Amino acid sequence: MEGYTAAQACQLTSCTPHQLRYWDKVGLIKPSIQTTDGRPGRRRIYSFRDLVGLRVVKSLLDNGLSIQRVRRAWDYLRRTGDMDEHLAEVRLVTDGQTVFAVARDDDELLDALRQGQLAFFVKIDQIAQDVEDDVTKFELDRESFRDLLRRVEDDVRIETEEAQTG
Repeated sequence: MEGYTAAQACQLTSCTPHQLRYWDKVGLIKPSIQTTDGRPGRRRIYSFRDLVGLRVVKSLLDNGLSIQRVRRAWDYLRRTGDMDEHLAEVRLVTDGQTVFAVARDDDELLDALRQGQLAFFVKIDQIAQDVEDDVTKFELDRESFRDLLRRVEDDVRIETEEAQTG
């Protein structure tokens, strides 16, 4: 497994050395290959997955979330499955107050700060397509109904004319 030193991790994630030390100390993101274990001179070695995590955490913080909310969201993401595959399939959405997680091809939006509580999620493009399909079907049904009424009207007219002439 390839590892990245703290200096490399800083360069690749735009995190500061202070952030890396603090996040390691408080257990937010710990280097998974090698930690310092509080011993001076021992290097932190991060995995690729750790780098992705560092960028996610930094992005959430940069977008106005508190460290407490970021921790809860990150803890939720770590608990929800295989991190190597799972994170690549997740999109995070935040309004600065909460973090929502949605899988790339999923119709569910989960509140990552409320233990994955299902949140309301509307796919407007799908709703628009459904309405368009329903309108098209309605127009076809309406036209079929009008054709049927014309035929009935023609049949009634022909029978009336035959009854009057016959």
